[in-house]
Amino acid sequence: MPDEPIDRSLSRRPDRRSESAVRIYTAPGRITLDEWDALVERTPGTDVTQLSAWARVRSSAGFSPLYVHAHRDGKLVGGAQLLHRRLPAVGRVGYVSYGPVVDHSAVDGDAVRTAIADALRALGPSRLRMIFIQPPEGADAVSVDLLTRGFRPSTARIAPAGSIRIDLTEDLARIRSRFGRRLRSWPHRWEGRGVTVSVGGEQDLPLLARLMTQSAQRQGFTPPPLAYLQTLYQELIGGGNVALFVGYMHRRPVAADLVTVCGGMIRGRFAGFDRRGEAARLSVPAAIRWEIIQWGKARGLRWLDFGGLSDATLDALLNGGGEAATVSSCDQPKLTFGGTPYRYPPAVELVTPTALRLAYDLARSSPRGRRVLHRAQVTLRMRSARRC
Repeated sequence: MPDEPIDRSLSRRPDRRSESAVRIYTAPGRITLDEWDALVERTPGTDVTQLSAWARVRSSAGFSPLYVHAHRDGKLVGGAQLLHRRLPAVGRVGYVSYGPVVDHSAVDGDAVRTAIADALRALGPSRLRMIFIQPPEGADAVSVDLLTRGFRPSTARIAPAGSIRIDLTEDLARIRSRFGRRLRSWPHRWEGRGVTVSVGGEQDLPLLARLMTQSAQRQGFTPPPLAYLQTLYQELIGGGNVALFVGYMHRRPVAADLVTVCGGMIRGRFAGFDRRGEAARLSVPAAIRWEIIQWGKARGLRWLDFGGLSDATLDALLNGGGEAATVSSCDQPKLTFGGTPYRYPPAVELVTPTALRLAYDLARSSPRGRRVLHRAQVTLRMRSARRC
């Protein structure tokens, strides 16, 4: 399909100062998408949610992509993949997760960033009733740019506000020295207790779905359907952007962990665990994460991100606390690995027109309205499975 902008009125043409242009596409050609994917992959801290393959994953949930691409002297130097769909009684809603992305080698990165912000703002009243954006790590200036263009701070949580991660460039012994006291001794004991971990494949996705269902029954969340997991795996495996690990106890599979890989980062995505019997006492999920640490380090990856923390836990850790009273039971296992907590730049949103914004704010103030908004949030994120 040719690289034609969907709306020339939203496309910023080059001027003498910037010699750059921003265009918005529904379906760029394959060469352009390959160039975009390469930019996302080489940008530290990005996520698979900005890869073109992720648009194909989300199409199974009714989402379509819009691409905001910034070019300078014919080279793609930044942009954002925005996914959107129509919601009943609202209209078309879009979100950008861990974007926009700007090439760190761009001569004038600030000009590229502000041009992308202009294009995202222009999408609001013309095509989308609501836009939610969670910038990637280190992109605080993106939040500022958008706030000055009519966006406002968002609590919609289309992506985690922060997480905890391990630096995989460190020596394995040093990484393990930061584990909690009980966990620190387990790497030498798991095999003797019958605990083993292997890299799985597509054939193990039904197992992951079953284990997630068991976890969901205990913790009260809705796991994604098997078909969604299969689409995700099939779309991402070709580029090496997904991996599945299975934990066994005496050769019986009791835990599974699906991670994604992008921008030097391994990020936890979905996990399930059968806690019955001896499995909980032997910390099989921790054995999987220890295997992921070694796997990522052997591949020269930079970070292992545990997949998000609750707001209360994140606030406590970054404020120097992290007492048991402020850490949820879901977050507690992630802290035993001694990682470093961090927060993403502030998320922002644009809700138009005024009547819709007032209705949205009113819904957030009532229990019933918050339940409706939570269902919409789960639809947008498709990340409702807790990684405990």
